[in-house]
Amino acid sequence: MGKGIKEYSTDGITVIWNAEKCIHAGICVKTLPNVYDPKSKPWISADNASKDELVNQINQCPSGALSYKFDQ
Repeated sequence: MGKGIKEYSTDGITVIWNAEKCIHAGICVKTLPNVYDPKSKPWISADNASKDELVNQINQCPSGALSYKFDQ
């Protein structure tokens, strides 16, 4: 895993955040505030949304800082 890249796993999906790509548009926080909370550590709680909700939100990330992979 590269510098500034963090992974957050839950129920068959891993959310990947690349801090170096993030432009802080805030779409993630606005769309799924129960998952993304910049004031918390860790700031991503992937288990607070369904796999479909996570995929739909991540696909809206304008910078590509958020991505995902399905666990096998």
